[in-house]
Amino acid sequence: MSIDVDYLVIGAGAMGMAFVDVILTETDATVALVDRYDRPGGHWTLAYPYVRLHQPSAFYGINSRRLGVDRVDTVGPNSGHYELASGAEVVAYFDQIISQQFLPTGRFHYLPMSESTDDGVVTSVLTGARQEVRARTVVDATYSRVTVPSMRAPAFPVSPEVRWMAPNELPEITRPADGYVVVGAGKTGIDACLWLLGRGVEPDDIRWVVPRDSWLLDRKNIQPVEGFFDSTVGGYALQLEASAEAESVDDLFDRLEATGQLLRVDPQIRPTMYRCATVSVAELHELRRITGVIRLGRVRSVDDDTIHLDDGDVETTVNTVHIDCTADGLQRRPETPVFADNRITLQSIRTCQQVFSAALIAHIEASGSDDEHKNSLCAVIAHPDSDIDWLRTTLANTRSLTRWAREPGLGEWLEASRLNSMRIGDASKLTPEQMEVSMRVLRNLGRAIRNLDRLLEGSPA
Repeated sequence: MSIDVDYLVIGAGAMGMAFVDVILTETDATVALVDRYDRPGGHWTLAYPYVRLHQPSAFYGINSRRLGVDRVDTVGPNSGHYELASGAEVVAYFDQIISQQFLPTGRFHYLPMSESTDDGVVTSVLTGARQEVRARTVVDATYSRVTVPSMRAPAFPVSPEVRWMAPNELPEITRPADGYVVVGAGKTGIDACLWLLGRGVEPDDIRWVVPRDSWLLDRKNIQPVEGFFDSTVGGYALQLEASAEAESVDDLFDRLEATGQLLRVDPQIRPTMYRCATVSVAELHELRRITGVIRLGRVRSVDDDTIHLDDGDVETTVNTVHIDCTADGLQRRPETPVFADNRITLQSIRTCQQVFSAALIAHIEASGSDDEHKNSLCAVIAHPDSDIDWLRTTLANTRSLTRWAREPGLGEWLEASRLNSMRIGDASKLTPEQMEVSMRVLRNLGRAIRNLDRLLEGSPA
């Protein structure tokens, strides 16, 4: 049996779900969604059990359905900030969207446990049965290749005698260890360190392999604007002012840190990595309790009694628990046009806001304009990796913001979008002080673009 649809969406991760939601909500189109896993949610279905969003539930998920209850936490390391959904909550949320929202439209086909080729041949991974899906447009929602540690083996040799595990296995530990080694300095490594500390492991019993220190984002600056205007819109104004006035790259980072726009774990170490990892100040203080930070580059191999790194060796034991947090969660992929020849490739068009990007791409697709115009509104912003990428992505975000402001009707959609972390709401309700902050943003947009261009010209690629 064959299926005829307007869109064949490959991948039921967060981006694929956000795209389908807007298409079903804003058009009369039909959609087939194919995914290799049993449940929607992509990497969330394989993530470690204690994983949570790093940014608020208030602007994660799909545009038409709230995730969580828009609660501000009052206890714990996230106290004072909007709630962060757990991995289990995210997976259950996507499951409900399929059964309660997408399928009842009568315009949606869901094909889990299946793989699809670009020509629309869908094959069940259970039975091998093949089915043809004829679609006007193919949507690749897998291009980002999000990877979590449980999805792959370590990229270096590890002695079979060593207690080596993905973060998923931490809650399953049943006997004490000689100590704990967290390998990796990204979001997953941060989560593992905070989990260990939160479960009573002494800081001196944790060693943290940090190949590169990272600039971190303060979660208070990434909140719904209502109730957090000073730290969100005000924070953006500070970023633009720093970008407009900095005399050098080092001066820019000094200004961003001085105004609380960027954080670092060790004030004595200048970070060279930036990947949008987000912490609260309370979490940052917890991370600073770990003094056994190993800065000897990447791990090359692990023997029974030695961890071999780029720039030296450190001792270990077979009864030390080594936690593999080295998976490149969100790879920096080559930029490719979003719209090309009846194909849509979902990518970030706002840095580190993947679901918002997918929803906006779907809205622009629904506008019916030509590919050239749609691509002009959907400039791809590759995921950041190095410190200099803060400049590149901020410049790209700022240019996109000015481009979207000129597009008829798009401003109204952005202000109504639940996933848009930068929506201000009813401008008539702003106080005079808040209006002045908004004017500071407008005054510095052009200056920031020009100066970031200048700074990037003299920086390594």
